Amino acid sequence: MNSMTQVKTLSIKRSITIRAIVTPAWKEEAERELSTAISATDQQLSQLEQEGQQVVDDVRRQSANPLDPRVQEQVAQVQQQVAAKRAELEEQKRNLLQQQAQVRELEMEQIVEQGQLESFCDLKVGDNLVSKMQVSVVVRDGIVEAIEQD
Repeated sequence: MNSMTQVKTLSIKRSITIRAIVTPAWKEEAERELSTAISATDQQLSQLEQEGQQVVDDVRRQSANPLDPRVQEQVAQVQQQVAAKRAELEEQKRNLLQQQAQVRELEMEQIVEQGQLESFCDLKVGDNLVSKMQVSVVVRDGIVEAIEQD
């Protein structure tokens, strides 16, 4: 005799895609967010340069002989870390500028993916798992216009 119990329904977690309809307000908000992020990245870059130079100056000032190979090595390490962080921030800025260009190209009423949400749904025997998992919400200026299940 089979001792496994049959469960009638099961609550599962799924990701829901949020899709936005491009409107003048959506576009303006997206551009504003990207501009703010670009400015913040620029600020981080200049701060990085200043802090890096400050650390280098401190290392040199604290040593009796700035030409000591160990001092030079410390300076080189700091400069390497600064360069790596700079490259990372510049990459981030390039991506933001690319997104900004893409947003400007978008046409009104076009639908764009804007992110994901988590939700729960009930699953029962006979349900199509794939279609239960493929749900998206279409939003116009923050208002839900449609809930679509593929």
